[in-house]
Amino acid sequence: MYVAMSLGLTLLAGAFAVQGQTPRVSPRGTVKAVVNGIPVLIEYGRPSLKGRKLDTLARPGKIWRTGADEVPTLACLGDITLGPLLVPAGNYSLLTIPGEEEWTLIVNRSARQWGDSEYNKKKDVGRASMKVARLAAPVEQFTIAIEPDGDGAILKMSWGNVEASVVLKAP
Repeated sequence: MYVAMSLGLTLLAGAFAVQGQTPRVSPRGTVKAVVNGIPVLIEYGRPSLKGRKLDTLARPGKIWRTGADEVPTLACLGDITLGPLLVPAGNYSLLTIPGEEEWTLIVNRSARQWGDSEYNKKKDVGRASMKVARLAAPVEQFTIAIEPDGDGAILKMSWGNVEASVVLKAP
């Protein structure tokens, strides 16, 4: 009887815990690629513009969480480069500083951060410049992609009428 009651209370508590959670407004996205034999995975939040202006959500010159909710995580099972920046195998967070002519990509050792308020510059692996291109058709939902390019790939972040990109290679 005690075991049955205990199990029942545990199940009931679990039901209330799930019921009390609110669904995410922005869905999660996952990007997987193998670059020169090295698996790369990025998980991130995918906010939508919903009629808002990009520069009010990803403010130029300010550190941005690069998506919604948690800062995106980068996992690589071998060393990679993002532009000239060497990123050793491991788990990291990705933040950006949007700009008109270029974005700055920040790779940080603190792999789990909520928003950009937990960012600590002392934990940076480094920074890389991202080229900015204007898109002919706007992208409603923030999107990160890794597209093959010769012996490497291009990491792209697209939102609104902006696409920021950097070369990703596995040396």
